[in-house]
Amino acid sequence: MGTFRESLDIRALRFALAFPLLLAIGFVVCAQMLRNDLPDPVAVMWNADGGTAFAPFGAYVTGGAALITFFGWVAFLQAVPLSRPVVMRRVMMGLGLMVSLFVTTVLAAGLVGQSGIGEARASHVDPIVLAMGSGAAVSLGVVLMFAFKPDPRWTREDDQALEAERLHITDPDLARDTLRMWVHARSSVFVMIIVSALFPAALIAIAVPWLGALVAAAALVGAGFLFARVRADRGGLQVFAGGVVPVLTVPAVDIAAAAPAEVKAADFGGWGWRHHDDATAMLVSSGPAVVVRKLNGRRVALSAGTAATADKLAGILNRAAERAHPGGQAQQPGAR
Repeated sequence: MGTFRESLDIRALRFALAFPLLLAIGFVVCAQMLRNDLPDPVAVMWNADGGTAFAPFGAYVTGGAALITFFGWVAFLQAVPLSRPVVMRRVMMGLGLMVSLFVTTVLAAGLVGQSGIGEARASHVDPIVLAMGSGAAVSLGVVLMFAFKPDPRWTREDDQALEAERLHITDPDLARDTLRMWVHARSSVFVMIIVSALFPAALIAIAVPWLGALVAAAALVGAGFLFARVRADRGGLQVFAGGVVPVLTVPAVDIAAAAPAEVKAADFGGWGWRHHDDATAMLVSSGPAVVVRKLNGRRVALSAGTAATADKLAGILNRAAERAHPGGQAQQPGAR
C-alpha cells in the first residue's frame, strides 16, 4: 500500500477528486434555483428550430452532474501518477479543468436558454453563457497548466545525473575523454539529391503515385546516410547513421591505434556506410577523418568534420585503448 501511495501525487489526487465533485454539486444547486422558471420536461438536444429531445428536470440535472464528475475525473486523474512526465501532468491538469468547466458550461447554457419559456420545443442554448463559459474554461485551464507544480520526486534520470556527477568529481579527466558530435555532408550534396531525385519523384507521382513515393523514399534514405551521430568515450566508438541506425561499434579493447587523416571517400568505397577491402567506413564526405586500426588488422574510417575535431576524437580513442590494454597491447599512432 505504501508503494502505491508513493507512486501518486497526493495533492493532485485530492484536487482531481474534489474539484469535479464540487463543481457538480454547484451545478445542481444553481439548477434548483432555476427550477420554477423551466418547462417540464426540459430539452436535452436542439437544432435550428428548437428542442428535439426531452427529459425530466431531475434526469437532466442528475445526468449532468454525473457527466461533470466523470469527464473531470477521467482527465484530472491522468496528472496524478508520478511516473508520467512533468509536462504531461501539467497539460492533463489544465485539460481536466477545461473539460469539467466546459461540460458545466454546456449544461448551464441549456438550462438558461429554457428559463422563462413555457414550451421546451421553442428553446435554444443560450449563446452568451456558452461563449463566456467556454472562454473561461480555456483561459483558466491554461493558467492551471502553468500554475500547477508537480510534486518533486527522485527518478532514474536523477540517479544517472548523480552518478555522472560522482564520476566527474572522482575522475576529472572523464569529460575530456567523452565526445558527442554530428557529422554531415556539404549542403551542395543535399541540393543535388533534391534536384536529381525529389523533383523527378514529384513528376513521376503525377502518373504513378506509388513509384514517385518509392523514389522519394529512396532519396530520403540515401540522404539519411549522409548524416551520422558519433559517440566516443572510454568504452570505445559508436556511430549511428541518420542519428539512429548503429553502423559502427568499436569497443576500446579492440582498438590498436587511432590517427587523424585527410581521406578520399573513393579510397573506402564512396560516401555513406561502406565495407571496402579490409576497411569499414562511415564517410559523409572527403576530408578530415579518423582512421582506427583494430587489433585484428582491420581499419575503421569515420568523417570528423574538421581537422581539430579529428585530432580530439583520435586522442580520446587512443586514451581509451591505453586504459583498455594496461599491458601495452595498444599501439600509439604510427607504431608498427
